[in-house]
Amino acid sequence: MTTVLHEATALERLQIIQTARSVALVGVSANILRSSNFVATYLVRTGLDMYPVNPMYDEILGLKSYPSLADLPVVPDIVDVFRRRDELPNVVEEAIAVGAKVVWFQLGLRHDEAAAKAEEAGLQVVQDRCLKIEHARFSGKLHLAGFNTGVISSRRLRPI
Repeated sequence: MTTVLHEATALERLQIIQTARSVALVGVSANILRSSNFVATYLVRTGLDMYPVNPMYDEILGLKSYPSLADLPVVPDIVDVFRRRDELPNVVEEAIAVGAKVVWFQLGLRHDEAAAKAEEAGLQVVQDRCLKIEHARFSGKLHLAGFNTGVISSRRLRPI
């Protein structure tokens, strides 16, 4: 039996970002050359409470790193995942167990079975999208190269 997944629309992704107050970055790296670190560096500046989740590090970007979602001091609104595809079902299980609202699989990550399990448990699912890119796009801060250039413009930035 094939499960038909609901793909999060742009409006739903915007609503997720607008209502989220905390994000757990599962698999984030302290290595500044890794894309997960680039995303974390951006998200720290957004006002979201960010919680790195990686048992390999004690601290990432000056923030305490936690070994698992169960070890977090809060229930994250978004669980943003930077893990291998075969690890996604385990992360979804953890997200369900802690009561997260959203699992967000980063660019290049898609696992329909894990996503279906998350949806069945009442979580919203975003697959194959970058939280940093989506946040920047909705706030009007996205440059073609994927970062804020810092150039002053007469164009009004949209609050999100």
